[in-house]
Amino acid sequence: MIIAGMQKNSFVDYRGKVSTVVFTPLCNFDCFYCHNAQLLKKSAASQEVMSVEEFFTYLTKRKGLIDGIVVSGGEPTLQEDLVEFIAKIKEQGYFVKLDTNGYKPDVLKNLLDKQLLDYVAMDIKAPFPKYEEVILRKIDMSKIKESINLLMNSSIDYEFRTTVIPTFTLQDIKDMVKEIKGCKYYVLQQFHEPTWADRLSDIRNKMKPHKKEFFNEAIKICKEYVSHPETRALK
Repeated sequence: MIIAGMQKNSFVDYRGKVSTVVFTPLCNFDCFYCHNAQLLKKSAASQEVMSVEEFFTYLTKRKGLIDGIVVSGGEPTLQEDLVEFIAKIKEQGYFVKLDTNGYKPDVLKNLLDKQLLDYVAMDIKAPFPKYEEVILRKIDMSKIKESINLLMNSSIDYEFRTTVIPTFTLQDIKDMVKEIKGCKYYVLQQFHEPTWADRLSDIRNKMKPHKKEFFNEAIKICKEYVSHPETRALK
């Protein structure tokens, strides 16, 4: 398990809980708006900020000060020993939230079956016909659909979330939310221009984010399909 980044205290990454966030390297997608793009490089896999042993020593010291651990990335499900890592966190009595793009449903199912997760946030990157255009990868969409079904039929808390890139229309929002009809939480996140130098040359990064009025209309659409749609990171 490689810990390529860590945020010791967060009040926003785990709904209703104070958490520590650990970031894993590498991802099987390449979304142009990613703000953790430094974790996507192969070199990130050899740049640990903390060993696993040091992390668990840290957790022992933080007992009573934080409620849970968020395992984020990159894409955590690419880590071969993710299950063992999370199991050890649970042994220490912490809640665990997983951030994932949902492309490894086998890993997600294993974690769910072993009752190692308390919360999952899964990204819905785009309307299904536009997925590859946004993530810049050729993929098997059945894997995304399988992960959605796993979460919606599980007993744990979860949310789906979408970064609303400037090219998305209200019809795109409707197409996405229809795929998760009946879920509890759906979060629309505002697009913000990436700051990583190697991405600034991409013309798409010069696009302006949608205004609040767009999100107001989008939420109205979402309310027809999900219980608690909400916005995040609006400016």
